[in-house]
Amino acid sequence: MDRVLLIEDDDIIGEMICMYLKEEGFIIHRCLNGKEGLASLHDFQPDLILLDLILPDFEGTELCNSLRSKTNVPIIIISSNSKVSEKIEAFTVGADDYLCKPFSMHEMKARIQVLLRRFKREQPIAAPPAPAREKVTVPAMELQINLEKRTLHVRGESIEMTFSEFELIRLLVEHPERVYRREDLINALRGFDSYINERAIDVHITNLRRKIEVNPKEPKFIKTVWGVGYKFVI
Repeated sequence: MDRVLLIEDDDIIGEMICMYLKEEGFIIHRCLNGKEGLASLHDFQPDLILLDLILPDFEGTELCNSLRSKTNVPIIIISSNSKVSEKIEAFTVGADDYLCKPFSMHEMKARIQVLLRRFKREQPIAAPPAPAREKVTVPAMELQINLEKRTLHVRGESIEMTFSEFELIRLLVEHPERVYRREDLINALRGFDSYINERAIDVHITNLRRKIEVNPKEPKFIKTVWGVGYKFVI
């Protein structure tokens, strides 16, 4: 069973989420503040994190950033703040999805399942992964992606990434020169049952450029195709 860490201090919402997810077959552990949430990463070892942005001891985005630095499991923000700027900031510090309160429990479950499916893609059991798929290397920029370990090295340096960032760079690198529309990238990250807007895609691309480009303002590898989307150039 999948393990969900809920960091939520509101008793009514917290209990509702716990009851619902338990009934749906999840193992759930609830923390009332950020300090407990950080400690539970090691003790509980969640497969996914549900994080409220308003907590008594942490600014939500600060805590999201701290969690992301310690784990690459999917993080879904739950917040009563529906401002686009707040969502963009959450994606920037490592969130993979954003749910605005009040929300449907069925929608929450659907988004959890979409992220878990993509995060925990099963490797073929009958045979080990083909060597060409285990690691993708771009000699021109000394970029190496290990698909099995979900790691990225740029010019010999290990790069920290969110789940969404890894999925994006893997997709782009595996299909160089192919132009992806923003709609294609949204579907690749979320599927058709979960929500992410075009602005969030732009934020992820900006973050990736900062991490892999020598000069992010003049990118050589992740190119913008104006009016269409993005492509990766070797």
